[in-house]
Amino acid sequence: MNWNQAMHFAELASVHYQTPTLLTIGKFDGVHQAHQQLLRRLVERARQHNCHSAVLTFDPHPDEILRPEREIRYLTTINERAALMQELGIDLLAVLPFTHATSQLSPKAFLQLLLNHVPVRELWVGPDFKLGHRGTGTIPVLQEFGQELGFTVEPIPYWTLDGEIVSSTAIRTSLAAGDVQTANHYLGRAFSLQGTVIPGDQRGRKIGFPTANVQIASNHTLPADGVYVCKVQLLDDRRSFGAVTNIGVRPTFGVLGRAVEAHLFDFNEDIYGRPLRVSFLQHIRGEQKFAGIEQLVAQIGRDAQFAREWLANA
Repeated sequence: MNWNQAMHFAELASVHYQTPTLLTIGKFDGVHQAHQQLLRRLVERARQHNCHSAVLTFDPHPDEILRPEREIRYLTTINERAALMQELGIDLLAVLPFTHATSQLSPKAFLQLLLNHVPVRELWVGPDFKLGHRGTGTIPVLQEFGQELGFTVEPIPYWTLDGEIVSSTAIRTSLAAGDVQTANHYLGRAFSLQGTVIPGDQRGRKIGFPTANVQIASNHTLPADGVYVCKVQLLDDRRSFGAVTNIGVRPTFGVLGRAVEAHLFDFNEDIYGRPLRVSFLQHIRGEQKFAGIEQLVAQIGRDAQFAREWLANA
């Protein structure tokens, strides 16, 4: 079996697998360290048994349909999740569009739908996993159906780091507090935002600190307002630069609406319309309102110096 082939990433309806498969189901937002541990084990076991490894995920998030009043903020886009899973060696990422009709499926109907497309040999699930209408597909129920339908159910315990359960919720909580280092520890990499550079109001350029104004999807999690040490990568040519990034409403100028603005060090090119990734490494300070432009410029200078020194010593 060729383990170096590209991961198959598609909607479940277009998947027609023949190879026996070990599969797990979940949202996997963030693909954090606990996810990574599970997926590495899944890949290893699948290869030992000459099977494929697969993930079934949902898009959109089920709560967007079941709890529309709840605001969903993602750590990763579906494409980012796919790229991270491919790096881990997953063979198949199947996406099931989550609709009201999906939410009404009984556990057995859901499993039969899945088995029509993927010959599941083992189903790996978390300790509190539930499937189907109103969550009636508990692990014991799924194990009974597995005996009937020809697969086993493998409950996987929560994975902890430094005694704490690693979860997407814990990462969002850390980011909301500006604690990007804890978030990064849980993620196993730097938290990042991907977006396109759009025209801003040119205020940064006028005061000697030109910034890239990055358009981020409205449903993406942002760290707390403030100033951060970052690395910025231009995704179309892969160059990376140290940067200091501000998230917030720019209170000194009385501007409304949160913005993500990165000042790239030793860089002076027109990058409007180009895609980039901003990776957050260290919180410097919260957002402040200054009495005037001179005080703002002086503080940005101190922020940039702090960021340069931090990056030099990282």
